[in-house]
Amino acid sequence: MRKRLIHMITGIFLIAILTACAQKEQLSDGTELIDKQKFIFAASGEFKPFSYVKNDDLSMTGFDIEVGNAVGKELGLEPVQKRMKFKGLIEGIKTGRADVAVASHTINSERAKQVAFSTPYYYSGPQIFTRPDSKIETVDDLKGKEVAVAKGSTYADTAKKYTNNIKMYDSDITALKALSIGRHDAVITDFVTGKSAKKEGFDIIGKQLIERSEQAIVVPKDNPQLLKRVNEALQKLRDNGTLARISKKYFGQDITRKPE
Repeated sequence: MRKRLIHMITGIFLIAILTACAQKEQLSDGTELIDKQKFIFAASGEFKPFSYVKNDDLSMTGFDIEVGNAVGKELGLEPVQKRMKFKGLIEGIKTGRADVAVASHTINSERAKQVAFSTPYYYSGPQIFTRPDSKIETVDDLKGKEVAVAKGSTYADTAKKYTNNIKMYDSDITALKALSIGRHDAVITDFVTGKSAKKEGFDIIGKQLIERSEQAIVVPKDNPQLLKRVNEALQKLRDNGTLARISKKYFGQDITRKPE
């Protein structure tokens, strides 16, 4: 009886997933959207200044959110933001909970097995952050040290190359805050995020910049026309200076152009 109940629940769950995917509407050019008049994009709201929740109405704002809004408008659609935990965003896009994710996803081979990536809309890279009194300078100093990272981020994989002592947080900001008040030995996160947290008063300092990375919009693998249109929209936003303007608003510099 118990096995039968489990099978029934599993079946209902699978049907729900398939239904969610099947409910998309197709435009005349083959683009599939949850609602043909809307561009529903997901972000975590946990990654200031890229996406974070405003105090007044609990909606999200930030660099990623403004990029998502700009892409939606360029597509001639109404931009609609949807908040999800970062670690669940890839699965959320695969199962049709949002059309895309505009959430600072680093392009890598593991994610590319599950979803498609747009052209990069900004460039960054993981950096080591410590407290000012720390003797840690480079990745060679991380062996055996306790390093905090965000769940579901590529920085967790980066940290595993240098230490087995890793602590997970729901977001990069909470990891950096914990570091600032005396927990852990270091945090590995996006250098722009760490720089912004320092400006806000976190007692941290940046050390070695480990590598460069490319961040892109996540699109379902089975929606190539949407990917094509998103890439076209991003190119127009690069050409007309919109991406650069949004970047300078949040970071004081243009991180949307590929570093030489």
